[in-house]
Amino acid sequence: MPTLEWIGKDKVINHHQEVPYRILDKKYTYNAESSENMIIHGDNLLALKSLLPQFEGKVDCIYIDPPYNTGNEKWVYNDNVNDPKIKKWLGEVVGQEGEDLTRHDKWLCMMYPRLKLLYKLLSNDGVIFISIDDNELASLKLICDEIFGKNLVCTLVWETKKEAKGIPPVRMCVTNQEYILVYSKTNAYRFIGDLRKIEDGFINPDNDPRGPWKRQYLQRFGQGFSERTIINPENGMSFTFETPYTEEKMNQWIAEGVIIFPQEATKYPARKEFFYEYDNPYKPIVTSLGLYSTKVNSEKLKDIFDGEKVFDYSKPIGLILDLLKKSTKKNFLILDSFAGSGTTAHAVLDLNKQDGGNRKFILVEMMDYADTITAERVKRVIDGYGEGNKAVAGLGGDFSYYELGEPLFKDDKNLNEAVGEEEIRKYVYYMETKQPLEENTADTRYYLGKHNDTAYYFYYEKDKPTTLNREFLATVKTKATGYLIYADICTLSAETLSQNGIVFKKIPRDIQKL
Repeated sequence: MPTLEWIGKDKVINHHQEVPYRILDKKYTYNAESSENMIIHGDNLLALKSLLPQFEGKVDCIYIDPPYNTGNEKWVYNDNVNDPKIKKWLGEVVGQEGEDLTRHDKWLCMMYPRLKLLYKLLSNDGVIFISIDDNELASLKLICDEIFGKNLVCTLVWETKKEAKGIPPVRMCVTNQEYILVYSKTNAYRFIGDLRKIEDGFINPDNDPRGPWKRQYLQRFGQGFSERTIINPENGMSFTFETPYTEEKMNQWIAEGVIIFPQEATKYPARKEFFYEYDNPYKPIVTSLGLYSTKVNSEKLKDIFDGEKVFDYSKPIGLILDLLKKSTKKNFLILDSFAGSGTTAHAVLDLNKQDGGNRKFILVEMMDYADTITAERVKRVIDGYGEGNKAVAGLGGDFSYYELGEPLFKDDKNLNEAVGEEEIRKYVYYMETKQPLEENTADTRYYLGKHNDTAYYFYYEKDKPTTLNREFLATVKTKATGYLIYADICTLSAETLSQNGIVFKKIPRDIQKL
C-alpha cells in the first residue's frame, strides 16, 4: 500500500502521544440536571486526547467535516488552515520547517494526529465518515489508509447543487459534488442497511431478484424451534412465529433497534402480523447519495437563528441524518470533532425523536462561537423555534457544555495536583487499564478498580506523603491475583511484595514540597 510523504510528517506522526491530557471543565448543563451529551469548546487535538480516559474504543460512529483547504479566507471556519491557533501549533510541533510548509503540507500536519486520536476513540466495530472535496481527497485517502489500514468501506458521493448557473467558468466545468470517505477500525463493520417494511405476505419494494423477504430469515440458525411473540410497545399488537430465539433475545433486539415498530402498524388493526422493520443483510448501500442542497440548508439555519446568517456553509442536516440512519442503532455514541454549527447534534436529536432512540453525541469546536452558535443551535432545536406557521416543535434532549481545563501534568513528570484528586484517579486507572474508572462502593477510598484480576489502588493524600506498609495492606478488601499500588513511599521488602503479588509504583509528584 503506497504511503504519502510531506514536509513535517516526521514531526507529527507520533505527536498524538505527546499531547498533554487536560481535564474537561463543565460550565453548565442544559435542559437537565446532568447529561451524557457533551459540547466541548477547545482545540480538538487537546479535547480528543482528554476524551481517551473515558471513551477510548467506545465511540460507535464518528462524523467529521474538517477544513477542505480551499484557500478561501472569508469563511467563518478559517478553511485554509492559516488560523492563528493552528499556525502556533505548527510552529511548536514542526519547528522551523513550519514556516516553509506549503498549504497542503500544513493541512496534513494538522489532520494526521487528530485522525490518530479518532482511531483510538473508535470502537472495533465502529465507523468514521470524513467529508472532503477535490482539494485534499487524494491526500486524505492515503493518510487514512496508513492509519486505518485496509479498512476503507467505501467513498460516498453527494451533490451540493443540481445545475450550474451564471457565467461559465474558464474550463466550462462546475463542481457540484463532494465526497465522504468511510473507514472502519476493523473489518467487523457492516452498514445497518436500508430498512424494508414487511406485511403479512411480504412485499418486495426494491424488486430484489431473490424475491421478497421471508420469515425464515429469523428461523435460519439453530434447532429447537418454539413459538415466540414480539409485542409492539406502542399499541400492544403482537407478531407470533416459530423461532429458535428466546424471548429475552427478541426483547434485546427490540431494545437495540434491530426490530422497530413504526407508526404504520396502527393502520392495520385487523392484521395479527403487523408491520415491522429489520436490518436487511441483502440490500447494499448505494454510494451515490443524491442531492442535499447546501443553499436550502443555509436557509434552514437562518430560520433557527431568527433570520440571522450565522454560518455560510454548514453541512445539510438531511445528509447527516441519512448517514446516521445507515450506520447507527438506538444506543450508539456519535462524535464530531469539527462541530461547526452543530449539525451532527441536531441530526442525532432528530433521529432519536423519529425512532425513540437514545443516541448520545459529543461535539468539539475550537472556535469562539462554540457557545454562541454551536451550543445555541442545539438549545434552540431542543426547545423549538420560529413563530406562527413557521414554528418548529422542539426535539427534546439535553447536553453539558465544557471548556478545556488544567493539564494533568504541570511538567514532563509531576502531576498537577490543582486538577483535583478525582481527575487524577481517572487518569491513573485509564493509563493502567485503558478502562474508565469504576465506582468504588466496597473498598478503601484509595481503591480504583479491578481489571483482569488485578486490583488497583492509588494511595494518595494531597498534603502529605503516603507509605505502602503492612498497616495499609490490612485495609485492602478486594481479593485479586495481583495488586498494583501507587504511593509515595514503600517500606515493604521485595520478598513481601512478591509473596503478595504486589507491584509498587511511586506517585509522580514533587514530594519535596510536602
